[in-house]
Amino acid sequence: MTTTDPARTDLGFTDPDPRRSGPLDRIPGILLPIVSVLLAFAIGGILIWLQGVNPFYAYWVLFSNALGSSEGLIRVMEKSTPLILTGLAVTVGLRAGLFNIGAQGQLLVGAVGAAWAGYAFTVPAIIHLPVAIIFGMLCGAAWASIAGVLRAYRSVSEVITTIMLNSIAIALVDYLASRPLKEPDQPLSRTPAIAESAALPSFGIIPSGFVLAVIVALFFGWFLVRTTSGFRFNTVGLNPNAARYAGISVKGTIVLAMAVSGALAGMGGAIETLGVTGRFEPAFNAGLGFDGITIALLARANPIAAIPAALLVGTLRAGAATLQFETGIEPEVVDVILAITLLLVAAPIVARLLFRRRAMKQTTVTSRWGS
Repeated sequence: MTTTDPARTDLGFTDPDPRRSGPLDRIPGILLPIVSVLLAFAIGGILIWLQGVNPFYAYWVLFSNALGSSEGLIRVMEKSTPLILTGLAVTVGLRAGLFNIGAQGQLLVGAVGAAWAGYAFTVPAIIHLPVAIIFGMLCGAAWASIAGVLRAYRSVSEVITTIMLNSIAIALVDYLASRPLKEPDQPLSRTPAIAESAALPSFGIIPSGFVLAVIVALFFGWFLVRTTSGFRFNTVGLNPNAARYAGISVKGTIVLAMAVSGALAGMGGAIETLGVTGRFEPAFNAGLGFDGITIALLARANPIAAIPAALLVGTLRAGAATLQFETGIEPEVVDVILAITLLLVAAPIVARLLFRRRAMKQTTVTSRWGS
């Protein structure tokens, strides 16, 4: 018996009836993200042209500001770091057949947890920094495990629970940053600054958080394909019934996958706090978890491909700040480009997911009638 890497088969979602496939389904998997990005840039160019600006000039401004200087490159890597990790968080869930929409909430609780650990302890840096990162990961894992337990033991859709947990997390961290963890004598809602011993260093112009995120992505590229636990994730994601028949604990795997997913998102929040903001401020983490969905789908649930996908989105985010100043274009055009990209990439994947679930239901009904 041979096993297939879901990242090479459109996330493992196969359409039982190819005649139902749309035009995007006929594009090879490796080309779909490229075609989607190009189409999104073309549509974005039309919107820019309608505002009276040459789209080629606007895109040149966007990319030259992000990639044309050392400061721009640092900003791109800082923007890309949490995106790599939230993209990995969504990817791990997809491999296990779970759609984790809650990376934003998991990132936020991880960020505030790391901030607390960053200023509450007075220990050497060799201990303080890893403790703060691990504490952020544990906060994210615990938050995601709520949805994992509900999915495994109560069959509650993780899509619904993670969306609701996002709202709860946003309210919770706002409360923590404005009440019990608030910096004294400060009108803004934010925690005290972390200690120097908890701050992430830089390697020249390369932030150490970016290096750490790349290492984690490479590790999960190996883990999901070469290890027993990765095989369990993939098997449960491809066919829970077959996994159960093979002796794999489906419930345990679901909970573990959600915990790992949350830990990765929490790590993204921890690195943002310890390496960029130096404290927790709610406004500085907005949208990072939601961009992780775009990263995971662009990467086709491939952990290593999440690196270039995050760099692309990070470049767009880093260059958007100067777009309005130099061209008069609203920076929200970047959000439009990313939204169109997500729509084009996700459409065939969602179709395959729906057909897959329908096929599994039909298989279950047939086996029951035949038993």
